[in-house]
Amino acid sequence: MLAAIFTGGGTNAAMMLAIEGLSVSYGGLAALRGVSVSVEEGQFVAIVGPNGAGKTTLFKAVSGVVPARSGAITYDGRDLLAIPPHERVHLGIAHVPEGRQVFAAMTVLENLEMGAYSPRGQRTWRQNIDRIFALFPVLAQRRSQLAGTLSGGEQQMLAIGRGIASSPRLLLLDEPSMGLAPAIADHIFDSIATLHREDKVTLILVEQRVAEALESCDYGYVLETGRVVLEGTHRDLMADDRVRQAYLGM
Repeated sequence: MLAAIFTGGGTNAAMMLAIEGLSVSYGGLAALRGVSVSVEEGQFVAIVGPNGAGKTTLFKAVSGVVPARSGAITYDGRDLLAIPPHERVHLGIAHVPEGRQVFAAMTVLENLEMGAYSPRGQRTWRQNIDRIFALFPVLAQRRSQLAGTLSGGEQQMLAIGRGIASSPRLLLLDEPSMGLAPAIADHIFDSIATLHREDKVTLILVEQRVAEALESCDYGYVLETGRVVLEGTHRDLMADDRVRQAYLGM
């Protein structure tokens, strides 16, 4: 169990991440326009919306892959935009990118070890690897297998496991169901929900499978054309006619 590693909050949880008025542009085209998102410690936040809405760009701005044109990102009271990207992982931020991006020529275990290169991950390696194998038993069975020979679902499990191996306080999951069969995607969602429920890790999930994402989260945001158009608790969003018609087929 990682309960001693991942410390979550209750109803009076502290604010972990605050994104305020964030704008990002690519080649003069606005990808994000004044986006504001708040995440409390221990919270599960879902960000949903269609392709091209700016969901992945939002994660890239948090991890430092793309620069912000304007706005602010505060993490644990610190100005995250003033911290170099390679140092953000040492603050306990792990980004599991879309498309999995595992190290194909390395074994499963070597991939997980790469996730644990930071001092945080090294200190808690044994606890974290036990938890990863408990969540995804197939990774334990294939620990000596090259990652490039795994199925798409197994590679997604490995990418999430690599994130867990860094002992994150904030885990960013970008489209974990992309390209997966429904049964495998359901297993991934169940594992993510278990990680949040049992280990109290703070999660932000970007996902196109709106129903599954909103069903599991504490709070959600709907992003369209670079703007937040709706936000609320999972019950509020699931009951909203605009969400039901546009994303749930109701």
